[in-house]
Amino acid sequence: MANEMKPFKEGKVREIYDNGDSLIMVATDRISCFDVILKNIIHKKGTVLTQMSKFWFDMTEDILPNHMISTDVKEMPEFFQKPEFDGNSMMVKKLTMLPVECIVRGYITGSGWASYQKNGTVCGIKLPEGLIESDKLPEPIYTPSTKAEIGDHDENISFEQSIDVLEKEFPGKGKEYAEKLRDYTIALYKKCADYALTKGIIIADTKFEFGLDENGNIVLGDEMLTPDSSRFWPADGYEAGHGQPSFDKQFARDWLKSDENKEEPENWFLPQEIVDKTIDKYLQAYKMLTGKDL
Repeated sequence: MANEMKPFKEGKVREIYDNGDSLIMVATDRISCFDVILKNIIHKKGTVLTQMSKFWFDMTEDILPNHMISTDVKEMPEFFQKPEFDGNSMMVKKLTMLPVECIVRGYITGSGWASYQKNGTVCGIKLPEGLIESDKLPEPIYTPSTKAEIGDHDENISFEQSIDVLEKEFPGKGKEYAEKLRDYTIALYKKCADYALTKGIIIADTKFEFGLDENGNIVLGDEMLTPDSSRFWPADGYEAGHGQPSFDKQFARDWLKSDENKEEPENWFLPQEIVDKTIDKYLQAYKMLTGKDL
């Protein structure tokens, strides 16, 4: 049966396999920008995402448990003991996922900056006057959103709305879960952002996902603090007042928005030079954070 496993869920960049009492999450080398899966393969990208998540999961076990069981394919079914799964696969506990994406922002950028310019708020949270683009916020803010199906955009919600969303699915537990998600999100962000800063990386914002284990405890799931789920900026040269260069898909995004790209989204194909620059950024971030080459 070794050759018969099929993913039951395919995301933009990840495939999830059912392994009985666990799941196996494979981060592929696909890249998505502006919610479109590009035609390029970014070699090694999936391995960077998986190994970076592992690094952070190990670092934050003192805050709360996470879903990781193993990243060693020798501990997985025979089907996964092949080069294409080695390094980019993670066996994880099955969780009942909570229907809220937990976003934390330590700096003002992206959609948060656009919103602040309009009315001084981000996701309904009033911020101090006079902030400039990419400014560090006085305290990190928690701005949850609802999870959308692939192709739809996630929708920002207030903390109060997150209570309602959770209450609907888990009657009697909405407030408790909402508060725990907020507190865990901020605690995880603070610990990891403080660490990253000592390694020369600013984590401007990120998102976490949580689930419940079989005993009803909240467990950290999904991926964690990768360049796909976060904005990483080089601390060296950081200067508020404009957008920052980043360790993620910025090269790809910039090229897609540039005049050189005349293609419709469904035909997007990056030049090799942009592909190389993109993976170099991922590998550089991994090395700076972990101290190791991949």
